[in-house]
Amino acid sequence: MATATHDINDLKRRMQGALTALKQELSGLRTGRASAHLLDPIQVDAYGQSMGLNQVATVSVPQPRMISVQVWDRTMVQPVEKAIMAANLGLTPSTDGQVIHLRIPELNQDRRKELAKVAHKYAEAAKVAVRHVRHDGMETLKKLEKDHKISQDEHKRYTADVQKATDQSISDIDQMLATKEKEIMTV
Repeated sequence: MATATHDINDLKRRMQGALTALKQELSGLRTGRASAHLLDPIQVDAYGQSMGLNQVATVSVPQPRMISVQVWDRTMVQPVEKAIMAANLGLTPSTDGQVIHLRIPELNQDRRKELAKVAHKYAEAAKVAVRHVRHDGMETLKKLEKDHKISQDEHKRYTADVQKATDQSISDIDQMLATKEKEIMTV
């Protein structure tokens, strides 16, 4: 009965969603090396609607410090350039026909520190999301005990499960942040 209304797997899945979102945000932070994922969040105004860059072009990394964007439709070259500039990634497009080249500049120490702060901000937002999931789980358990659907012992056991899942998620976030920070700060 209690497992039907208290689902630890659902809480873990929701916490995992925060980790997945963090991973995607961190992959968008530029580290001085070219990565096709850097352009993933870019939306292009194409054919009267907003589309992902990967729906109008092929993104490749021909060199360690270069990203190439092969636009499929010649009429979309200018909107793609505009979207790249609007994304504020610090990249300047250089166009050659239907191919847009983006050179990844070296990061100076100040820019690295700024990127590390942004990574910390993303990690803190993910931790807050995990804590919200934890709070929801704890509130559900309190209500179930109050309504006599679970015993006090079950409440304690389930609370420990929720806390364990929370601690694991926070630990995973810290690990992801440490890895990204090392990647950013390594010259």
